[in-house]
Amino acid sequence: MIQFKKTQCLFVLVLLVVFMSCKKDKNIVIVEQNDKIKLGKKLFFDKGLSNPIGQSCSSCHSPETGFSDLNHNIVSEGAVDGLFGNRNAPNVSYAMFSMPLHFDYVDSTYVGGFFHDGRVNSLQEQATKPFFNPLEMNIENVSMLINKLRSSNYFSLYREVYGDITDEDKALKNIADAIAAYEQSSEVNPFTSKFDYYLKGQAVFTAKELRGMKVFTDTAKGKCANCHIIDADEETGKVLFTDFTYDNIGLPKNVNNPYYTMSSNYNPLGASYIDNGLGAFLNNSSFNGQFKVPSLRNVAISAPYFHNGVFNTLEETVHFYNKRDSLFPNPEVPANINKTELGKLKLSSQEEKDLVAFLKTLTDGYQ
Repeated sequence: MIQFKKTQCLFVLVLLVVFMSCKKDKNIVIVEQNDKIKLGKKLFFDKGLSNPIGQSCSSCHSPETGFSDLNHNIVSEGAVDGLFGNRNAPNVSYAMFSMPLHFDYVDSTYVGGFFHDGRVNSLQEQATKPFFNPLEMNIENVSMLINKLRSSNYFSLYREVYGDITDEDKALKNIADAIAAYEQSSEVNPFTSKFDYYLKGQAVFTAKELRGMKVFTDTAKGKCANCHIIDADEETGKVLFTDFTYDNIGLPKNVNNPYYTMSSNYNPLGASYIDNGLGAFLNNSSFNGQFKVPSLRNVAISAPYFHNGVFNTLEETVHFYNKRDSLFPNPEVPANINKTELGKLKLSSQEEKDLVAFLKTLTDGYQ
């Protein structure tokens, strides 16, 4: 009997040691992840990581505008004065919830991916592309980027998280990993809109906002929720306001896009350039003109809208969805246009206003 009690005590002691060890390991992991996020934020806001210096990730993805272009430019200017990309800077907020690009055979559509055309499959891949794009941060090679990192005032933090640099390609992966960690943090994905508080019973919608939400969810009227899903995601439990699919909504060409005036070194086609989106990436004309359905979170502060920045206000955007077929007859890409969920919604002017009021409840930072 005495021996049995000793065995019991020994067993309890072993369990306690294992528990404390696991708790310690968990705390270490949390600290390491926090340091990685801290490093990712440093990298994200560092204007010294461009060539010439002066542009950071945040230059085109500012927290003040839902991590889109702070100055609401059609397309963002690169590190080199006078050079512009061809597409509007997408919101980084909530991009983390996208999945790798794949074809959904049930709905016969592509789903997931990152960028407007889904051309990469992870936040890490996305994070590295602007560094080496001559129209963006214009870094010439990996060595140039690593040298800039070495001379930064936070290089010691990098070494704390990843150790000394012995392989530049590995260091590039670490840079992307840290930036992705920051982009997955609660700072970038806060879920603090009036809509979120409304769901928790901590905020009250106005009559106008309630009418707008009704239009938004009406499958025979506004049809917005057909693609901008308002139900909680099964995996995350979050309302993401996108189904991550692709669509050609029949947008007109934005003739004011400065990319059209770029030299032939960057845009050989000049003003005749056509952006075919997903179709160009897949080299499949069946998907020409299709672009990823974005989340509508922070949409009220992230103008201009769509991949080409063709509309400057929510009012214009909603009016386009409602009246496209009668007022906007010349789409840039006339093939594959979605004609069932927008174009002739027959919304009244009041319903358009109500819808805009609801969309404004999706802005983070509600007090």
